[in-house]
Amino acid sequence: MFAGKSLAAWAITAVGLAMSGFHLYVAFFGPPDAYVLRSTHLGFALTLAFLILPWRASGEIDRPRWFDLLLLLGALAATGYPIVFNDYIVNRMYYVDPLRPADFLLGVAMILLLLEAARRAVGLALPLTAVVFLAYAFFVGDFGLEILLDQLYLTTEGVFGIPTSVSATYVMLFILFGTLVERSGTGRLFMDFAMSLTGHTAGGPAKVACITSGLFGSVSGSAVANVMTTGTFTIPLMKRIGYRPGFAGAVEAVASTGGQIMPPIMGAAAFVMAEFLGVSYLSVAAFALLPALLYYVALFAAVHFEAKRTGMQGLPRSELPRLRQVLLERGHLFLPLLIIIGVLLSGYSAPFAALCGIVSVVPTALLRRTTRKEIRLGTLLEALVAGARNTVSVALACACAGIVIGVITLTGLGIDFTGLVLAASQNSLILALVLTMVAGIILGMGMPTTPAYIVQVALLVPAIVKLGIAVEAAHMFVFYYAILSAITPPVAMAVYAANGISRAGLWDSGLTALKLGATGYIVPFMFVFGPALLLIGPWTTVALTVLTAVTGVVCLAAGLTGYLLGAAALWQRVLLVSAALVLIKPGLTSDAVGLLCLGLVLASQLWLRPRRAAAVQTANPGPLDASTPEDLPKR
Repeated sequence: MFAGKSLAAWAITAVGLAMSGFHLYVAFFGPPDAYVLRSTHLGFALTLAFLILPWRASGEIDRPRWFDLLLLLGALAATGYPIVFNDYIVNRMYYVDPLRPADFLLGVAMILLLLEAARRAVGLALPLTAVVFLAYAFFVGDFGLEILLDQLYLTTEGVFGIPTSVSATYVMLFILFGTLVERSGTGRLFMDFAMSLTGHTAGGPAKVACITSGLFGSVSGSAVANVMTTGTFTIPLMKRIGYRPGFAGAVEAVASTGGQIMPPIMGAAAFVMAEFLGVSYLSVAAFALLPALLYYVALFAAVHFEAKRTGMQGLPRSELPRLRQVLLERGHLFLPLLIIIGVLLSGYSAPFAALCGIVSVVPTALLRRTTRKEIRLGTLLEALVAGARNTVSVALACACAGIVIGVITLTGLGIDFTGLVLAASQNSLILALVLTMVAGIILGMGMPTTPAYIVQVALLVPAIVKLGIAVEAAHMFVFYYAILSAITPPVAMAVYAANGISRAGLWDSGLTALKLGATGYIVPFMFVFGPALLLIGPWTTVALTVLTAVTGVVCLAAGLTGYLLGAAALWQRVLLVSAALVLIKPGLTSDAVGLLCLGLVLASQLWLRPRRAAAVQTANPGPLDASTPEDLPKR
């Protein structure tokens, strides 16, 4: 790990270790003052950004240039000021006490440096969005620079607001946990576990991709990272048994994207949601559980129906690991995940649960000889550095989104936008939801999930809540569409990542991903009209809603794929999709109509199956009965 390192590489390693060490210390001993914690967190992120992220190209640089070092020094000054002069900032009356020259200088420096670092980390869309909101505050809201700097730099309503707080207290620790788990060999456990369960079934490798990406995504929370980790194995396997490259890439992209909504560890935006809702992270995970399972049930069904329709076989059992052997050799690596779940269920905070999970990774891996070799001091140090580096983009995106939130709070733009949405939808809930869905997908295309979700919370959630939607359902609704942008062309980052492995075209795999992930676009409407899917309400209602929802998503997968018990005719596909759509809205009438449509298709396919089998038998007669001498083939 350390041999042959340059001075810049040593510096990056030192900063990464210091960042991870600081957050582990805070998790164990408790957080310091809000400004100190958030400024330190952002200072580490900015430092790493200017050390590793290049000015122009994507990727990372070998060594920073002279202007990167100047920017780094400016970032240290801007983030160090709230720490050194913490008493002054905490005790001053914002909007009343005048700003010092240092407040002006470092406040402007902070905003400019943050915009530049975010551009390097997540692209142009988010910084440009922040600039548009700043321009709105200046030219439309008529707020001066002093008020803006006061709001954005010297209060916890801007750069150091809730998004940065969540990144510092929750996200960093869970990213660190995911990195450690990955380095301990858990990725291989997930893969072998899925292979042993479904590898031999029809379209087995595609089902393996569903299970593996769901398991890995529940730890990593990143769609692109998930694709690049599991897709390097699953996509070639799918192509090997005959799936076309576009379908193989789409399956992996859709499965990996679902990891951000799959408990126990979801995407970073889920932790922000817990803060906005004022509930525990465990509550957010409970809200997400059933919709996430529906998402994967639908994807699994679509993969199965496609395999049956095209005659795809699984892999030979001789090439697959045995489930018993997998669990005996590596099953204990599930323990850290179970520990996190147990700590959360015991009522402790999410940061403490993450800390317990982190502490348990090494002892768990040391339990058996098969995984003991994965644990080395160098590997652990590399994981700590990698965890810090993986946090940079999230931290910068959260801080940059804080600029947007600060402007919205200062100008009251959220209230104006709520009125605009209500006027555009003419107080129609369906139209308001569709407008919100489109806005969420567009925002998600241009920026990471977390800032896209944050902007929607400020601008769109109040409008749909005003139309009578439960607050929890409204937050989950916009959360979903910020995530689904990863598989929505033309900017579909998870699809792009999968195409790098499958070598398919964007539109081939992108349109296939839309079809496979169609349930993801419908499930949010399901829990808006039926909050029981979020585990809200009596258990009898929850059970009935789940039953009809599962039936609906399977019908949708069958209708879009064109296969249920057998190949579906066009009229049968129309009935299946219609059944799925009417089962969205809970109610005896809609459920009865949906089940009637499904029943007609099942009855027709059951009635036609013997006739089709007889027709096939007539067209392709089997071998002659050679029980008598005259029927034996002549030599």
